[in-house]
Amino acid sequence: MSHRFMIIDAHPEFRTLLMHHITTVWHDAVITEYDPHVSGALADTFGGADHDVVLIGHRLGSMDGLQALRRYCARPAFPPAIFFTSSRDPADGARALQYGAQSFFHKSDIGHAALIAALRRALGSRRSLASTDSLFFGEGGQDGKDGKGSKGGSARGYRLRRKIASGDGSAVYLTEHEASGREVVLKILREVPDATDEDEDALTRFLQEAEVIAELDNPNIVRIHDLGIGDDHAYIAMEYFPAGDLRTRIRAGMDADEALDVARQIAGALKSIHAVGILHRDLKPGNIMLREDGSIALIDFGLAKRLRLRAEITGTGEIFGTPYYMSPEQGHGRDTDERSDLYSLGVILYEMLTGEKPYTADSAMGIIYKHGHADIPRLPAELAALQPLVDGLLAKDPADRFQCADEVLAWQP
Repeated sequence: MSHRFMIIDAHPEFRTLLMHHITTVWHDAVITEYDPHVSGALADTFGGADHDVVLIGHRLGSMDGLQALRRYCARPAFPPAIFFTSSRDPADGARALQYGAQSFFHKSDIGHAALIAALRRALGSRRSLASTDSLFFGEGGQDGKDGKGSKGGSARGYRLRRKIASGDGSAVYLTEHEASGREVVLKILREVPDATDEDEDALTRFLQEAEVIAELDNPNIVRIHDLGIGDDHAYIAMEYFPAGDLRTRIRAGMDADEALDVARQIAGALKSIHAVGILHRDLKPGNIMLREDGSIALIDFGLAKRLRLRAEITGTGEIFGTPYYMSPEQGHGRDTDERSDLYSLGVILYEMLTGEKPYTADSAMGIIYKHGHADIPRLPAELAALQPLVDGLLAKDPADRFQCADEVLAWQP
């Protein structure tokens, strides 16, 4: 079956460029062009159901592309969207992600490989939409109707608003808690197709850990409202973060004081979970959420890392993100303890301070090798006072690192 793309943009040359990128990979792609400058704004009933991916430009005639993106992505079952901006303001990209775009690009700086990778992720997300939505929300979750004119399917007291993300074995939704009316994020974790006894044990551990986390009184840990298990899935209902994640703040640039404040909040959250015997195992900016008051909260504990491990590093060396933040012992499959989470915190701190990851390479295995063998990178001269903190977190040997979160919290420049 041919993939179906829709390009919404007021510039014919740019639409042609995107079509060229698409058709060089998917020769039989069905592409719909829509010029809002000529045809006017799309109808209010537009839901994108006939397309697998929608590509949206920043100016749509008289309509602002970001506001259009926000309106479209709020609709149940709207296809994955990719946003294109001509602004150099990092906040525009951050808003695009916050409003529901899976990826964003600057119009004058589109790399073919990066765009195709984003399109492949979007297509993969679209393929999993129907099966996972129907599993939990019923047919209303799949097509945005439940026969009563409501926003979407409803189950276990949660009404579907829109899908936020999906991947192998899991999907994340923005829902409305019917009793209270508050917005709640619902994460559904399905058994992987080739599930082993170890995977099933991981699912059980997830529920046990989530119960413990829900009882922790720490403002820097996600608030968990509900959790449960079905025939072949577990679900967790948690706090919604409209301000997005730490990646947004890093892209916008952070000064040293702000970076240290966030690092201390992360360390405080790690102290709480380590005290009850839980390791995060997948600490990265995408799992650190922002509240509107400036505080942060850790999400996505343990299970997703264990279930995705086989898919993290593929035979083609594709990088899914997590290897950038793995400790040397985790990357090489050795036993880990709380010091592994502290190493990941060190990677995040370095990235907050410099805007760059400490180790990069052309493959996941190359990154893992550097974590284990490359020198700890040096901070710029104006940040030299913070180098001992970075060194204490990024030491290759766990014995040479800070041994617990308390030591990080007690550190002074």
